[in-house]
Amino acid sequence: MITSLLSAIDKQAEQLTALKALLETELHLISSREPETLMGLLKEKEELLTHIEEQDSSISSLFEKAKANGDSTEDALAAMNGCNAIIHECKYLTQINAKSVEQGQLRLTHLRNLMMELRARESMTYDRSGKTTGDAGSKGFTA
Repeated sequence: MITSLLSAIDKQAEQLTALKALLETELHLISSREPETLMGLLKEKEELLTHIEEQDSSISSLFEKAKANGDSTEDALAAMNGCNAIIHECKYLTQINAKSVEQGQLRLTHLRNLMMELRARESMTYDRSGKTTGDAGSKGFTA
């Protein structure tokens, strides 16, 4: 019983390590602004997270059976602590990725605002009294 539990925990550690690698790749794709590749990676990450969740259920069930049989679970607890360390690294990488996306969105908003200001300056004109006004849209003058 304990052997299958340790095997399941090892498989979970492999999956978590793969998730960590995906998160590192995700950060690179966010920085390099490759949306198509990023979308493919997100689908892969979603599938991996589903497998990790399924493995969690399996480990939980095996752990409870091992405890009920009176097997020593010290090795399993030590292996699970290793998995928890990888999980904390994944959480940290997720926070970094979220911050990178947020900063990218702020840069885009700033760029959009600059473009709107430039457009407003270019369309500025004067009314009959000499006051400046912005052009509300392209009216298309004809001669």
